[in-house]
This record gives sequence, structure tokens and C-alpha cells, in this order.
Amino acid sequence: MRPIIRTIAVTLAATTLAAVAACSPPEKESASSGSSAASATSAGDLGGIDKLVEAAKAEGQLNVIALPPNWANYGEIIKAFGDKYGIKVNSAQPDGSSQDEINAANQLKGQDGAPDVFDLGATVATANIAMFAPYKTATFADVPENLKDAGGAWVNDYGGYMSVGYDSAKVPAPTSLADLLKPEYKGKVALNGDPTQAGAAFGGVQMASLANGGTVEDIAKGVDFFGQLKKAGNLLPVDPSDTTIQSGQTPVVFDWDYLNAAQVSKLKTWKTFVPDGAVLGSYYVQAINKDAPHPAAARLWQEFLYSDEGQNLWLKGGARPVRAEAMEKAGTIDKAAFAALPKIEGTPVIPTEAQNTKAKEYLASNWAKAIG
Repeated sequence: MRPIIRTIAVTLAATTLAAVAACSPPEKESASSGSSAASATSAGDLGGIDKLVEAAKAEGQLNVIALPPNWANYGEIIKAFGDKYGIKVNSAQPDGSSQDEINAANQLKGQDGAPDVFDLGATVATANIAMFAPYKTATFADVPENLKDAGGAWVNDYGGYMSVGYDSAKVPAPTSLADLLKPEYKGKVALNGDPTQAGAAFGGVQMASLANGGTVEDIAKGVDFFGQLKKAGNLLPVDPSDTTIQSGQTPVVFDWDYLNAAQVSKLKTWKTFVPDGAVLGSYYVQAINKDAPHPAAARLWQEFLYSDEGQNLWLKGGARPVRAEAMEKAGTIDKAAFAALPKIEGTPVIPTEAQNTKAKEYLASNWAKAIG
């Protein structure tokens, strides 16, 4: 699994991002030799996709950061892009955090090793929109309005839902979160980190709140649920990982569904469950560094990620690509991979930044007391 620090809260606050984008300063021209590419807001600005490909190949490299190969299938995505265009992809700090990406861009600004593109949690993205270069891919119109900046400064890329993963060989299949309070799950339930610090764990508490009649901002019922789990002896004080899952130490894990679903490749008895009526959604944010040392390659990377090929590669990794609905209608989605996603029942809830802030305030004051 990606380290806890990387699973910063990724739920999208679309209105907040849009508001910040509206008051951002004008984008600056890159100092790189590809100045026309650095100011391009679409492939059309360079004369079309063929010209963009030509410019990107001339640059010859792309710098990505904080993309673990086993996270949302990024290993295969990076290889596919490199093979398709003959561009060398330099992958830095694969286990880094969203903030590490921004730090690297600031520290390496003006240098050839600076990140060209970002893959960020929404909280970090919101705080750094002034660093993004607006760009609209050929498929920009397919992305739902609430999942992108109208000017193309940022676009959601992939996401999923909070879930419960479990080893069906070691525990009975849960049909609700309430089942996890039963004796059969004693010493078997793990939350992916400390919810006051880790986004995945925070999402687990929000999901538990929804499942117990609360909301994503008023999470008292979610905190109470985990307090009950602790009192019953069912909550493990262990951060789950590939190793703890495969060894059987953490047979039940709260995590994003694309991370839980990926475990089946290593443990065939692992299954993923999203509780009815507690569908907590989240998306990551994709953006181009306005000071990208390889501006054409950065834009070609976006075109690839938002193409049917790129979206289906994310889907193959268990993540839900942002263009899924449009691709399903067009018949271009990988039907087998799409059908293999954990099933959901109920309307997805995607918290705003304001709702998350309120929930975190309650968590900071009450989590330790609940599970102490």
C-alpha cells in the first residue's frame, strides 16, 4: 500500500478549488526552450496533437513524482506512455506525499529535474493552484463540470470509494458495518492509520458516520462506532500493509476500494465491500506544473491519461477513471475491468473542504478519548 502520508484526504472541494483558481495570478511563461508549449492551453495551440507529440519527443523526457507503481496501476501507465512515445519517464520519490510534490517543484524550480506534472490530494491542490498551468485535453468535455476547473487549471483524474476489505478465508462476509462489532471479528479490524493524520483513516470514520445516521461533517456517530469497535476488542492498533494483509495479521481493513481491490492479486481470498447507503467518494487532482522543464511532454502526458487508453489503465488498477460515465456510453470502457469494481448502492457523497474541516475539528478533540 502507498504509505499513509500519501493518502492525504483526497475528497474534492470543487467550489473551493474553483474560487481559488478565479483569483489566481496570470500564468507565467516557462523559461524552458519549449516556450510555445509552456503557454499552450490545448493541443490546438501547437497546431494539433501531432505537433504536440513532435514537440514532446524533441524534449525526450517527462518528470513525474510520488507515483508508486502499485498505486492505481501507475507502473503500467508510466511504461505504456514511455513505450508509445519513446519518451523517458523519470519517476522521483515514488513513496512521496502530495506536499512532497509541491516542495520539489519549489526547490527545483528552473532546473531540469523539477516535476513536470502533479497528482495531488485536493487539500494540497487547493492551496497551490497558482502553480498550475491551465490545459484542456481533447476529452476535457467528457469530465463532469464539478470535477474540473472550467479553465483547465486542474482536473480530477481517478478515485474511488471508502470500503472494507476482508479475507473471506478468515472472517465471515460483512453485510453492514454493524457486523464488524460481532465476536467473529474480535482482534481483526484495522483502520489504515490515525484519522487525525491519514486521509484513508479519516475517510473510514466519515463512512462509519454515514452508515450510522451521521454526516460527513458531523462525524460523532462515526467516532462512536470506532469507540465501540475498540471496546469490543475488535479494533487492531496496527497500520495495515501488504505484509500484514498477506500474513493474516489484519484480515479486515478500512481503505479506499481501489487499494483494497488490488490486494486480490496477492491474496485470492481477499474481497472488497462498500456498505449500502455509506458511499463516500474521493478523487485525486491532476495538474501541470506551470514551470515544467518539459512543457510539451507534460501536456502529452495529460492527453494520454485522459484518453480511453489511459483511463482504462487506471481502471485496470481498480481506480475509477473520471471519464468512466462518458466512456461507458460510448462503449470504449474496459467492460471486464469496470464490471470487476466493487459494487455500490446509494448516492455517492463527496465532502467539501468546509465539511472536512469541521469533521477534523471534532476528530481532533474526540478521537483519542473514544479509543483511548
